[in-house]
Amino acid sequence: MALLGTLLGTALLLTLLTAPIGTATPTVAPRPGASFFVIGERTEGLAVGQAAPELSGMQDGQPVTLTDLDGDPVTLAALRGRPVWVNFWASWCPPCQLETPVLRDAYAAHVDDGLALVAVSVQEASPEEVQRYAETYDLPYTIGFDGTSQVFRAWRGYGLPTSYFIDAEGIIRAVHYGPLSMAGAEELLSTIIPAGSPAAPRLSSSPGG
Repeated sequence: MALLGTLLGTALLLTLLTAPIGTATPTVAPRPGASFFVIGERTEGLAVGQAAPELSGMQDGQPVTLTDLDGDPVTLAALRGRPVWVNFWASWCPPCQLETPVLRDAYAAHVDDGLALVAVSVQEASPEEVQRYAETYDLPYTIGFDGTSQVFRAWRGYGLPTSYFIDAEGIIRAVHYGPLSMAGAEELLSTIIPAGSPAAPRLSSSPGG
């Protein structure tokens, strides 16, 4: 038994010594949590390090552009130079409802940092329906209405909520599938908001998203 224990100990030591040291660059795509609401066939989503595509798509060979609840265009080009959080969601989606206060509070905490938050609603009946939800919960950030879901498809989405964190140069710095806690949102916002900003991200002690 002593010999067996010695051999097992030696094997464990060798495993620890030869294990690769972790790097800052993730090598595995983010995995959806149990509360991620799947609405389509799983696809290989946009990856960290890629340039974010424009908020547009194609339908029947014609371009489809994202508009806000007043019908005005919403584009990433107009937000270049600012950190941008793009969140795909729906008012009828339970995990999206759970996440709504986090979006509202995180945006309020970082609006002075120049943060732009674009919440893109998908598979909704009408802009008026989404507007009622926004008014009920006093949502101050931009809400886009993706009535055809073509923007969602162009961004390779397959479930809700899905968040992309984009830096001032238009590069995706973080992706998250599923609802975020405030601590989780702060951690991901730190990838796109410079540390010297007036209201730099502050991690709380609550569980991460």
